[in-house]
Amino acid sequence: MSKTSAWPLALIYTALIVFASLFPFDGWRAQGIDPLVFLLAPLPPPYWTGFDIATNVVGYAPLGFLLVLAMLRSGWGRGAVLLATLVGMLLSLVMEFLQIYLPRRVPSNLDLLLNAAGTLAGALSAALLERLGAIDRWSDFKGRWFVQDASGAIVLLALWPLALLFPAAVPFGLGQVLERLEAALIEVLADTPFLDWLPLREAALDPLSPSGELLCVTLGLLAPCLLGYCVIRHVGRRALFALGVVAVGVTLTALSAALSWGPVHAWEWMGLPTRVGVWGALALALLLLALPRRACAAVLLVALVWHLALLNQAPTSAYFAQTLQIWEQGRFIRFYGLGQWLGWLWPYATLIYVVFRVSRKEGSS
Repeated sequence: MSKTSAWPLALIYTALIVFASLFPFDGWRAQGIDPLVFLLAPLPPPYWTGFDIATNVVGYAPLGFLLVLAMLRSGWGRGAVLLATLVGMLLSLVMEFLQIYLPRRVPSNLDLLLNAAGTLAGALSAALLERLGAIDRWSDFKGRWFVQDASGAIVLLALWPLALLFPAAVPFGLGQVLERLEAALIEVLADTPFLDWLPLREAALDPLSPSGELLCVTLGLLAPCLLGYCVIRHVGRRALFALGVVAVGVTLTALSAALSWGPVHAWEWMGLPTRVGVWGALALALLLLALPRRACAAVLLVALVWHLALLNQAPTSAYFAQTLQIWEQGRFIRFYGLGQWLGWLWPYATLIYVVFRVSRKEGSS
């Protein structure tokens, strides 16, 4: 079986679908009705919107695409489209079945059909691209741009833009979890003797200074650049990659702001510290273009630890907390959980990957 990043991406995307389908995972209860009653409900359901249709189709299309791509790259060409569609339909059926036990979710046979259609569309797209030779061209592109063992970094880089879609208290400030973690531990340990063991802070967290915010922006945007440098050899390609990272990061952060506060506020996050931080990250990325890959991993390790230490010594603002309520209560409920968890976990997953890469011997690739 050939190595391909499509398998881990398909598994991660499946986990994200489960998260988005069952979030917020509370209030489980049996409602005294047949869990499969939604299968026989009349079509269309009484309440549905164009947004629901689009998200159900688009949400499952990448799963079909990744499954077929993984099968094709692993030599499982026969029946790949059919098998991927069946997997997507079965996953959707299980999710709809479980949603009947969640008071905030409504199972729907229309969702099941749309999810299956989305999986089929994604699967057919991958098969068509394979027939046209586009997948082989991607393999050639990957071979020219990346080292042989780059699958882990590619998966993390593919997830980084998705993590930016959830609004962060500091632009590119992924991984700010200390406040939420402390609150969750206090809630779990309440009314138990173990609460006294919790090392609570005696003083409140101090907000970031403008210079601290600037540094967080710089390190947060520099991290994916350095991650790419760990698996890209050619200096010119590194430069193009760094420019692409900055462009994607700024665009996705603006999109997140537009979704959170409205299109007219899409660029309000771009204050002076942020602007300087973005340019600083780009300048540092260009200065480090010729750094050896192993050294890039070491610098990335330092940058991630520094970034997370700064972020988690600062509180989130009250205005940001209000934004979270908008995401929790609004139409983005399906994406709130997965977007937030991606934003929380991406730096730590990258940290583990980099530690592993720095600690092992450099391969001959």
